[in-house]
Amino acid sequence: QVQLVESGGGLVQAGGSLRLSCAASGGTFNGYNMGWFRQAPGKERACGAAIGRRGRSPQDADPVTGRVTISRDNAKNTVDLQMNSMKPEDTAVYYCAARGGMWGSRTAGEYDYWGQGTQVTVSS
Repeated sequence: QVQLVESGGGLVQAGGSLRLSCAASGGTFNGYNMGWFRQAPGKERACGAAIGRRGRSPQDADPVTGRVTISRDNAKNTVDLQMNSMKPEDTAVYYCAARGGMWGSRTAGEYDYWGQGTQVTVSS
């Protein structure tokens, strides 16, 4: 079983950038596909980006397409989310998630393990 701890959240102005990091422990990190999700108050948890076990096939999702980059370092057991050109509507709790299987996924229900989340607030 893998434990996930997010860090890097905070307050950022619109147009700014933020880098979130997720540290994994307790499992074989390179055996998991990873994802970053976000959940705003009153909204469903939605995918920001996902990446395969070996760092292949990184993918982002609407509405952050083109503004985020997901990356992972299997030697350090970390997965990062770089967010640029941030907007007030990006304000949410951001979660790191892990799933087994062959491929990454942008569907929250397909993930097995979740971190506690980190708050990101974008001011206008």
